[in-house]
Amino acid sequence: MTNRRAFLKNVGFTGSLLAMPSVFVNAKPVAKREHIDLSIRTLKGMVHSRGKGIANVAVTDGINVTLTDKNGRYELTSNITAEFVYISVPAGYAIPADKGIAAFYVPLAKGNDTVKNDFALEKLEVDDRKHNFVVWADTQMISKKDVELLKSQSVPDLQALVASYPKNTLFHGIGCGDLVWDHFELFEDYKQAVGMCGIPFYNVIGNHDMDNDARTDDGSAKTFKQQFGPTYYSFNRGEIHYVVLDDVFFLGAHKKYIGYITENQLQWLVQDLATVKPGSTVVVSLHIPTFTGQAKRDKKAEELGGVVANREQLYKLLAPYKVHIMSGHTHFNDTWEKDNMMEHNHGTVCGAWWTGPICGDGTPSGYGVYEVDGSEIKWYYKSTGKPKEHQLRVYAKGRLKDAPEEICANVWNWDSKWKVEWIEDGVAKGDMERRVSLDPWAIELYAGPQLPKKHKFVEPTTADHIFFAKPSPAAKEIMVKVTDRFGNVYQEKIIL
Repeated sequence: MTNRRAFLKNVGFTGSLLAMPSVFVNAKPVAKREHIDLSIRTLKGMVHSRGKGIANVAVTDGINVTLTDKNGRYELTSNITAEFVYISVPAGYAIPADKGIAAFYVPLAKGNDTVKNDFALEKLEVDDRKHNFVVWADTQMISKKDVELLKSQSVPDLQALVASYPKNTLFHGIGCGDLVWDHFELFEDYKQAVGMCGIPFYNVIGNHDMDNDARTDDGSAKTFKQQFGPTYYSFNRGEIHYVVLDDVFFLGAHKKYIGYITENQLQWLVQDLATVKPGSTVVVSLHIPTFTGQAKRDKKAEELGGVVANREQLYKLLAPYKVHIMSGHTHFNDTWEKDNMMEHNHGTVCGAWWTGPICGDGTPSGYGVYEVDGSEIKWYYKSTGKPKEHQLRVYAKGRLKDAPEEICANVWNWDSKWKVEWIEDGVAKGDMERRVSLDPWAIELYAGPQLPKKHKFVEPTTADHIFFAKPSPAAKEIMVKVTDRFGNVYQEKIIL
């Protein structure tokens, strides 16, 4: 007790701790404008197709999740803080869209004890257990010139890709964040580009889609929500359950953020996944990758803005499922796989910020294409302006100054189940050696303080999908043959 009195005296407390000054006792109430209204209200309505109710559709206010009854009706206790009521579009129904942007939500106005909203869906005429989707990561436009490149290069490429599949093939798109580059007036241009593609797009918030003048993370998605609705949600197509999350946590200072998934989202995700049968395939899309091999490649510590700090908590929730994670942000292509989970960190639609035809790791500007059959997914990377068979690039001996006696090949969508071989003058030489390296073309385009002229900050980045072989002095022709995990064979040759 003596020690406690001494402590209190040292920190400035004397006399009775209960004798509080009258200024605290008679304190004025907090300002009304800072008052948070937690008034309860009821959200209700119907999910239907041409008037016929659809049962077991998940409906949420972003806090709690309920299911429609046998007549397609829902009722959810909510409060005034909820911004949207929205549905997880069920399998077997078309994705509702407004000029290409998925329209699965209704904004909630303030007031009203009971709010009624119905959701009308159209039943598909084809079996959606077979469908395709594309992942557009980092369209990231900062100017009208960038917009024109998106509309004149990327949009026609996607249009042609969709047209190359049989008529009535189901497609949807995922805009995987950084839809623009802090210039929110270009959101309208992004929408126009998506509308031209002819398929519905769901969208993810990226760090360049956030309001940098927000006080905290809670207000950083204000503009994005006005344009695209909720920042976390789910939907279903065939046997696949899709989840979109916001993993960009704004720190309240201009362009300061970390990769982090809030508790609000995780508790919502627990409820959302409760509607999904264990063992199902779940596709999770977010902007910042949960993890990449960059830190190991560069022999540096992880950057808090480059991966998700609390990713293990997400992995625990996803443990009962077969999971594919779709991410962007890095402007390089990177893949990892462990147990039930695989992450696809995509090269970008914008390449190296619309400065050249490739990303910093040599991956061409482009996007991921995913073909779904039941619960199984196959995929490839589609390079803008190139045929789908363009899956590698081979460099002649001496092109990479650090390896003057070797040829090298960049196999950007490589993962551990690919095989990369080389053939010299018709003689098979076996597997090429995989090493961490820079891409030779990326060095030529981007290395140094004066390149590229448009954005001088761009630099080549290390990759672990570059392969090497040393030809014999008399060799005349080298063929590089790669076989992906699905048995597809691609090859490219060079004349020495």
